[in-house]
Amino acid sequence: MSANTRSRRTFTALLAAGTLALALGACSTGNSPSSTSASASTSAAMPGGAGPAAVPADQPFGAACAAVPKDGAGSFSGMAKDPVATAASNNPLLSTLVAAVKQAGLVDTLNSAQNITVFAPTNDAFAKIPKADLDALLADKAKLTKVLTYHVTPGRLAPDSLAGTHKTLEGGSLTGTGSEPDFTVNGNSKVLCGNVQTANATVHIVDTVLMPAS
Repeated sequence: MSANTRSRRTFTALLAAGTLALALGACSTGNSPSSTSASASTSAAMPGGAGPAAVPADQPFGAACAAVPKDGAGSFSGMAKDPVATAASNNPLLSTLVAAVKQAGLVDTLNSAQNITVFAPTNDAFAKIPKADLDALLADKAKLTKVLTYHVTPGRLAPDSLAGTHKTLEGGSLTGTGSEPDFTVNGNSKVLCGNVQTANATVHIVDTVLMPAS
């Protein structure tokens, strides 16, 4: 069995386990935070409601969203039509991430996954890593896979669910703090443009690469 096949099977197993845990958690709590928020947003948007019209649940947020192309495959509407790895490949902010995903052999795995969240580091985020360290990471497929799967969680995390601790497909956890539009992940990675929808994932574009515990 090739290393690439083992990597894909490990990723798929983690995804299945994470999704099952998420589903069981949702069943045990009854109403999920996202469903509660959606209900509240709908009420606020109704004519005569006490609050202002709510922002649509799938609306991207963050100052850096202005850098996303206005039209074409790399735009918000274009990305929503494609699975996440393909969508990212059409976004000029994420070309280094896409190269890393290809290097790890995770393109097909990410594209075939259902309902995941991806914290996507920008090109500038990868540029913060010293070149020698980045080159070493890209050359070590096992370590690269570990880092990339640490950026993925099962389930689509809407803005009202970002704050808190979330299990990752790598096996560790990451923690979101703040509130829309100002979120930080693990205390040092800021969400630049969040709640970007693709055909199978919600993407939150971040300014720092997240590193799992050794």
